[in-house]
Amino acid sequence: MSATGHVLPHRRAQILPTLVLLIGSIYCLVPVAWVLVASTKSSGELFSTFTFAPGTGLLDNLRDLFTYGNGLYLRWTANSVLYAVAGSAASTLISTLAGYALAKYEFRGRNILFYAILAGVLVPGMTLAIPQYLIMSEIDLVGGYWSVLLPGLISPFGIYLARVYAMASVPDATMEAARIDGAGEYRIFGSIGLPMMIPGMVTIFLLQFVGTWNNFLLPYIMLSDETKFPITVGLYTLLSKGSGQPVLYGIAIVGAAVSVIPLIALLLFLQRFWRLDLLSGGLKG
Repeated sequence: MSATGHVLPHRRAQILPTLVLLIGSIYCLVPVAWVLVASTKSSGELFSTFTFAPGTGLLDNLRDLFTYGNGLYLRWTANSVLYAVAGSAASTLISTLAGYALAKYEFRGRNILFYAILAGVLVPGMTLAIPQYLIMSEIDLVGGYWSVLLPGLISPFGIYLARVYAMASVPDATMEAARIDGAGEYRIFGSIGLPMMIPGMVTIFLLQFVGTWNNFLLPYIMLSDETKFPITVGLYTLLSKGSGQPVLYGIAIVGAAVSVIPLIALLLFLQRFWRLDLLSGGLKG
């Protein structure tokens, strides 16, 4: 602000982006705040008290959640961990290998293959769910864990990110020097390419983990046994039964609140790798 009390032009230019970000953050955080507050309310308080007024039923809701169906929620959590961790780790490795090859090797049809993969980014997952179900049905995998794991192994967006990161982080000169020293391509990838791509791999893994953890349509179509449901489908079944048993609404809401905890923990754990990458970049500079 100037001495005359007027807002300087560059200050005015910062106000609008700040307001947009503030409104966007409120828009994203209000539903989360509602879930956290609603999880503290009993079934009676949920429909009779002010929306954002805390309740007194948190401990009862947690007890009901973990005892429902003889610990069925814990089974859903274990299933989600299996789908998200195993599927994301395998998808990250495949994306890294494919992205590295597309970035660092010349071969016939490379650009055509890359653009075909890039086109896959534009295809919504909802569009692929039914064809994937038909394919899994043909090979008798519908209803099992593999029917949820296999369709997520190939991630066009993950391959695209890996290719971009490999091009930026793995110097061609370093690879050529390793070849001159007699290193093979597998050793170059394992000793040079892979360590340099770890921050990019962490990003791909996190995106895949969040997408798989929150995935609803694919497991909903593929699975019929509730003991194999992930959290998303399991909570949906609770909500669908809630019209006949209102107490299940409170269980579903506190279940949704608890299901966010692994995502927050994963983000806090993985951010150390981004910090290490920034520090190493600063030291190199």
